[in-house]
Amino acid sequence: MNKQISEVMSSPCITATLLDNVYELAVLMKKHDIGFIPIIEDSKLIGVVTDRDLVVRGYADKHSGSTAVEKVMTADFLTITPDATVADAAELMARHQIRRLPVVESGRLVGVVALGDLAVRDAFIHEAGAALNEISEHIH
Repeated sequence: MNKQISEVMSSPCITATLLDNVYELAVLMKKHDIGFIPIIEDSKLIGVVTDRDLVVRGYADKHSGSTAVEKVMTADFLTITPDATVADAAELMARHQIRRLPVVESGRLVGVVALGDLAVRDAFIHEAGAALNEISEHIH
């Protein structure tokens, strides 16, 4: 049986608002070692900013650190629901060549799932199962 996104997503997640600026997003990314920040307004997801957005739409376009988030955010983004399967997320991410998906329920952000979450957690589960089998064999 395939896991649901709600089982592998990161939640709660670091977010920002339209009141934040490019510098503040960069600081959040550094502090939390992340490369993706959802932009919310009244708990509704209205955009996303990646570390690449900061470079390409921000600094490469000679915007200062005080530039508004709105200038660099992506407002046309894909989402997935918490009850979708890991396979659904993997297919969507592969088809659109994206690494992170906001998890949204009724327009509200409830988490984020990253490509690494899908790969690492599935690999861990497989490895944990193999280790448990090996341990069980040695006990009997």
